[in-house]
Amino acid sequence: MGDVGFDPNKSKVSDDTMGAFIRENITGEITEVPGIGPGAAKKLAASEDQITNTYQLIGKFLVLKGPDEKDHKIESAEHMEKFWYWLSEVGINAHRSAIVRAIAEKMDISYPGIYDASYYENDDDDDDDE
Repeated sequence: MGDVGFDPNKSKVSDDTMGAFIRENITGEITEVPGIGPGAAKKLAASEDQITNTYQLIGKFLVLKGPDEKDHKIESAEHMEKFWYWLSEVGINAHRSAIVRAIAEKMDISYPGIYDASYYENDDDDDDDE
């Protein structure tokens, strides 16, 4: 089965790691983002956008929030998908959901409503973690 897009429940990042990233100030070091290690950092730097720091990655995330059109506004779920697939396009094949979730939750503090976690809540409590 192929990729199906962003799913925060597929994030393998611990709650402690995610919480620390969200609470702490951004240093700019790209590997501070949960899910980004040296390999992913190299792929981001080699991409057309030449992402070499956290600020640039956040900028790319924000750019993907649009463009809105007259009859269509980019909502949270579509925005997360666009970022997830962009990460795939630049060659990041591991921890994409963790990266999307980390940046989305971090930005939701500054821009409330940019990430709607309730969209991904599962009504069926029986299949939490497999």
